[in-house]
Amino acid sequence: MLSQVLQTITLPDAPGSYQFLNAEGVVIYVGKAKNLARRVASYLRETADEKTAKLVREITDLQFTVTRNEVEALLLEAKLIKEHQPKYNVALKGGERYAYIQVTNDAFPRLVTTRKPLRSDRVFGPYTSGEARVEALHLANTLFKLRVCKRLPKRACLLYHLKLCAAPCIGKISVEDYRANIRRAESFLRGDVQPLLERLEQEMRAYAAREQYEMAKVRRDQIRALRHLGVNPVGKPRRAYDQDAVNFVASPSKMVVQIFHISRGVISRRREFSVRRTLGQSDQRLLTDFLIQYYYTEDIPEEIITPIALSEAALVGEYLAKESGRRVAITVPQQGEKMRLLELLAENISVSVKAGDSALLELQEKLRLPRLPRVIECVDISNLGPTNLVGSLVTFCDGHPDKDNYRRFKIRTVRGQSDYDAMREVIERRFRRLLAEKIPLPDLVLVDGGKPQLSAALSVFRQLGVTQPVAGLAKKFEELYTTDTMYPLRLPKTSAALHLMQRIRNEAHRFAIAYQRLLRSKSFLQSGDA
Repeated sequence: MLSQVLQTITLPDAPGSYQFLNAEGVVIYVGKAKNLARRVASYLRETADEKTAKLVREITDLQFTVTRNEVEALLLEAKLIKEHQPKYNVALKGGERYAYIQVTNDAFPRLVTTRKPLRSDRVFGPYTSGEARVEALHLANTLFKLRVCKRLPKRACLLYHLKLCAAPCIGKISVEDYRANIRRAESFLRGDVQPLLERLEQEMRAYAAREQYEMAKVRRDQIRALRHLGVNPVGKPRRAYDQDAVNFVASPSKMVVQIFHISRGVISRRREFSVRRTLGQSDQRLLTDFLIQYYYTEDIPEEIITPIALSEAALVGEYLAKESGRRVAITVPQQGEKMRLLELLAENISVSVKAGDSALLELQEKLRLPRLPRVIECVDISNLGPTNLVGSLVTFCDGHPDKDNYRRFKIRTVRGQSDYDAMREVIERRFRRLLAEKIPLPDLVLVDGGKPQLSAALSVFRQLGVTQPVAGLAKKFEELYTTDTMYPLRLPKTSAALHLMQRIRNEAHRFAIAYQRLLRSKSFLQSGDA
């Protein structure tokens, strides 16, 4: 018990850090104090909270370190928490080792993820956001048609036929040309987009002058995609400094915190943490403790935007200034652009909390999607015989049907039973309308079928010049076809993501069949046979 420990230890009236240990000699809590003697003694009075009382009962030993001032005590506290990960302190699990994108040393190099790069490796990062890393990998591979297979196969795979790989496996590209694509991808990963755009434009004009129009078109599509990426996603002027916007939702047991890192005015990554409320801290205290630990190992921006004032805000500001070597502004906005950023974060957290570890998060991970698939559109084709070929499109928002955005299509341009051509027509009509009316594109398009249907969708997206996540769900084996893998993906039968996709696919099929039956009944009545 703490009272017995204090009978054997005399604490000074000085600033410092203290550590509580249990019977096994394990550090279970680290704190800091302006006055060590008064702060530690206060735990004998702060036993109204059950969690604090439980901590006090576990304490069998005490260690402390005196510092020159409270800022140094805070720095030492952050260091010791990171070192010991005490169970009663804020713990940032999984944040110690970040992933990089590595260029392999093969004759035809690949881009892969690594967490333990060697000095000799060509790497880009670290990416503190898995979402940002996956998006960067996907875009680099897609834009520059890099191979994703671990071993070169003896024949071209689906990605070549979908025009997403240059097919070095069958000699469709030379080593020199392929490595030129790798250099372009490296420029993209470094963020040197403007020089890369200039080179691509020069190459496009050169190909066109030599009447190599297919290659000129490839360069044109790459230029369009890169320019699209350069659009400021928040719709505001670029700043000359970095910001972090922080928001949270809280329950009695935990706080879910999200951080937008805004680099020169552009949201560059989003991170999320679930923080346990171990000692009944207020929201203000818990958010403060979290940020102290977070910025102990993270880059500290020039401005941190928070929804509430931090505990000991002046002390935290001194701590951040000492760690970063410059002044750090901590802003609590009431209106305007920064307030809108916090509202955007709150919306993201709400979706994430609602989804939990459920189907949407699993789907994002399994399909390597750049963002949570809040809006999923699924297309199905129905042809009960040679006539009345129809298509359906259903929309799911946050895993639930959005029937106001269901659409049905009578196929106009296809004769016979070509699901491929019918799929192309439906998706083209849908996306031309979305683009013309400037309606946001869905986070994922799901097509009912395998390689042919996926190929049909991709051909439309290439034609329209849009980058759109898409997958195909083939019914026979419930396999997923994507643009990121050579072979179809099979999820476990118990997978929440698979169940969600089956539910969406079945709803699209039901909607198509209903429309098919409606047209057949109208045709029957008009024939006069009723």
